[in-house]
Amino acid sequence: MNPEDLKTYLDRLITNDLKISTMIWGAPGIGKSSIVEQLAIVHQLEVVDIRLSQLAPTDLRGLPVAEAGVSKWFPPEFLPQQGRGILFLDEINMAPPTMQGMAQQLILDRRVGSYVVPDGWFVWAAGNRKEDRAGVFEMPTPLANRFLHLQVEPDFESFKTYAIGQGIHEQIIAFLCFRPSLLHKIDPQQPAWCSPRSWMMASTLHYNGLDLAPAIGVAASAEFQAFSLTYQLLPDLLPILEGKGSDLPFPVEPSARYATVIGLTIHATDANRAYCAFCWLTQVATAEWVQLFLSDLLGLMRSRGQLGIFAVLIEKDPSIQKFLQDYRQLISA
Repeated sequence: MNPEDLKTYLDRLITNDLKISTMIWGAPGIGKSSIVEQLAIVHQLEVVDIRLSQLAPTDLRGLPVAEAGVSKWFPPEFLPQQGRGILFLDEINMAPPTMQGMAQQLILDRRVGSYVVPDGWFVWAAGNRKEDRAGVFEMPTPLANRFLHLQVEPDFESFKTYAIGQGIHEQIIAFLCFRPSLLHKIDPQQPAWCSPRSWMMASTLHYNGLDLAPAIGVAASAEFQAFSLTYQLLPDLLPILEGKGSDLPFPVEPSARYATVIGLTIHATDANRAYCAFCWLTQVATAEWVQLFLSDLLGLMRSRGQLGIFAVLIEKDPSIQKFLQDYRQLISA
């Protein structure tokens, strides 16, 4: 499944209050942990993130303390005692087998030592796969059989939707539209390589005028720098967004076309600007570029409360209606 599918699935588990222990598998840096955090915010849940690889068995079970002639286990303070939330065992298979075995009771019985997981808490875990060269241990079969297993793969469309909403630099989004294979590309010879996580770091670097190579590697950074030069070929977007760009041509170079469409999408901050950009594209670009624009724009308009106004503007424009009709016939053909 892609990250959006994963988010939907986990959301259903929470909505239906299904306290089934769940294991999320996927390559490093694709957003497993951030999806869990996003869902926790939406559902107003607390998250307790535990890295078993950094703990000893006694850290999880607690310390034995004599009380009235009986030895009792005092649980650690980081385990939740009340409320509602997600007990998240991140990077679980980086922990040695002894620690995974200790976690088995927590996952199966929702208890370890004298500690019991409160009723309002979900127990989820995440880990990388052997093929990701992440230095993981084999998950014991009895432990694996106690989980639901969800496999998530990197997906550019899911990342693009998230990136636009989070304000990732438009040049990075446009570049990845042009080179989507670089969204996630492990380089075993280099410490810095491309992933959704590292592209987000790269966005921060780019906003501050710093080299991107420390985040995404030398090769990808060089490609991005070359792509950035295409911005010299772009038309001025402001007149287009104000409905004054009828004499401006659509760029010829594919890289510049991606940059133009993404730039218009991000800077269409209200329905009027979106309508002007849409009109201009229907006049100067082919249907595939208009479709790229609309696929990202509609979600943004919805999130900004502008979708209804945008729809009314389109409905009143005969030339837009003709374009949409021709486009529908093109698809059906």
